[in-house]
Amino acid sequence: MLSQDQIDFYNENGYVAVSDVLSPSEVSELQRVTDELVESTRSMTESDDRFDLEPGHTADGVRVRRIKRPSLHHDLYMSMLHHDIILDMVAQLIGPSIRFTGEKLNMKSAEFGSVVEWHQDWGFMPHTNDDLLAVGIAIDATTTENGALLVIPGSHRQPIYDHHEDGYFVGAVGREHFDPADAVPVEVPAGGISIHHVRMLHGSPPNTSDRPRRVMFLELAAADAWPLFGLGNWDTWSTWDEYNACLLRGEPVAEPRMTDVPVRLPHPSRPWPGSIYALQESLSDSAFSE
Repeated sequence: MLSQDQIDFYNENGYVAVSDVLSPSEVSELQRVTDELVESTRSMTESDDRFDLEPGHTADGVRVRRIKRPSLHHDLYMSMLHHDIILDMVAQLIGPSIRFTGEKLNMKSAEFGSVVEWHQDWGFMPHTNDDLLAVGIAIDATTTENGALLVIPGSHRQPIYDHHEDGYFVGAVGREHFDPADAVPVEVPAGGISIHHVRMLHGSPPNTSDRPRRVMFLELAAADAWPLFGLGNWDTWSTWDEYNACLLRGEPVAEPRMTDVPVRLPHPSRPWPGSIYALQESLSDSAFSE
């Protein structure tokens, strides 16, 4: 369980890191399964509905930057969605009824790894209240050198930043809206987790080390937080039954809890290019460029 100090830190800063959540055997299995799935992409030449490939991926130089919906591809990842220790901690922050809204396994290859531009998850997925968060399960130790998550502490209590450029949603915030010097790395040992609020401004730089950085992100919400786009506009669900099948704890809720939270819709938008990486490539000036 989270200590009261950790809960207070999360509420004040919008994130918290917790060590030793998974057992050594769980970490070892996650590394093994992930290695096997990445190896299976050796013959691929372009991204598909399972894998998002890095630019420069070849049979002799395998580079994968994301496994999409990993729980659909191996039972071990599915078990992470239902991990009681993780869900107990999440319940301390957003309440006992928890719904799954999305997942991915983001990877940064050694001495490479695509950046994730600065953004707020809330910019993609506004709900009727903001009791939503993302849990990052560290499959490898995440450090400043290998592209650890960067956050702006306290930004979850600030306005929703504009994620548009030239009138279109690009899923990223330009550097004119914040000072990158305020960024703090969230370093987590393998088997630990990070938790960040849905309104937290965050991003991640390239991997400059000789070690990979692989993190499975679980996106979770209080069951009474309803998506403002309705049920038919999500990859995870499109019907009432599919929506309720995403409950990890608790019972279906037909009465959304409404709170006074700022909302900026991700519209107008161009056709979805298939990944946040491709979407953010339309940003004219990366906050990670020199």
